[in-house]
Amino acid sequence: MIKRYFVRIGALREGMKISQTIKDRMDRTLIARGTLLDEFMIDSLKKRGVSGVYIQEGEEDPEPKKKEDPLPPVVQKNIEKLRTQDPAKVKLSESVKKRVSEGIQYLYNNADSKQFSDTSNKITTDLMKAINDNDALAVDISALKTSDEYTFKHSVDVATLSMIVARNQGLPEKDIYNIGITGLLHDMGKSKIPLEILNKPGKLTDEEFALMKQHSILGYEILKDKEEFNAAISLGVLQHHEKMNGKGYPLGYSSEKICPYAKILSVTDVYDALVTERPYKKSFSQRTAVEMIMSMTDELDIANMKVFLESVILYPVDSTVQLSNGEKARVVKNNKGSVLRPTVVGLTTGKVYDLTHDLDCTSIIIL
Repeated sequence: MIKRYFVRIGALREGMKISQTIKDRMDRTLIARGTLLDEFMIDSLKKRGVSGVYIQEGEEDPEPKKKEDPLPPVVQKNIEKLRTQDPAKVKLSESVKKRVSEGIQYLYNNADSKQFSDTSNKITTDLMKAINDNDALAVDISALKTSDEYTFKHSVDVATLSMIVARNQGLPEKDIYNIGITGLLHDMGKSKIPLEILNKPGKLTDEEFALMKQHSILGYEILKDKEEFNAAISLGVLQHHEKMNGKGYPLGYSSEKICPYAKILSVTDVYDALVTERPYKKSFSQRTAVEMIMSMTDELDIANMKVFLESVILYPVDSTVQLSNGEKARVVKNNKGSVLRPTVVGLTTGKVYDLTHDLDCTSIIIL
């Protein structure tokens, strides 16, 4: 049973569970209902002039589990026979997510702080530990979420995806770590862009877009004189919007002049931007985003694109999907190099659909 009551801002304490959602003027969630408040959140509420919030104690009564109808024997048999566990995936505990979210917000608000490099290293160490503890080779791209605020979520997503791609390429631990820092800080220059441009709900004017494109240079300027960071990090931040065909920015470099870190970041940055809703655009589905990435062979480094596509899991094993032939199916195996076409078992017929290798399945897709 939940008890809900109003608490004035001065009486809020760390660990209280908020019973309402706090949003900004753009209707973006800043603090989600059910979040345990910390000092950073309480201070933010004070700065926003919030007089008080509703707090809850206790837990909601669990809903009774809906009893599922048993699967036909032939379906169950084929699922058990073919089920192949997904590669180990990155898992971030709630405590790590909290530390990472607070840390990245600190970085973007305190670019000149003496604790800047130390905070960057602590966040990256948390992410590196999560990858190594799980011996992770893949990312369930529907499960990445550290914050409801776009810039912070995007930075951590890009860092995590980039570290997994680097790991699967067999890069040394030091490079994986540095790529993590580069991913965290790749949009640091946006902290110098006026908020009215950064959060504009409509299309930017040519002048506003030209200013927005300066963020990679501004990020480079923030980092290049920080001796604690490897020069490859600031270079990756500078070049993460360059394209293999020379049509990127800010330098218009083509493939041979783009640094290795930026080639990885350009893939993960584009993907995460596509699947994230912003004030000025709707998000694309994960499937559509993957298809768009696959079509960008003239803009993105193909070797890194290939490793990225082998590192993400779009349809985790045991998930239920809808096939274009009208049948629902259970995912039993993800096929390497075919992120969009796993092996599935029909839940009514027990038919096995190997969407990657079976020529009879070429016209069937997952909706």
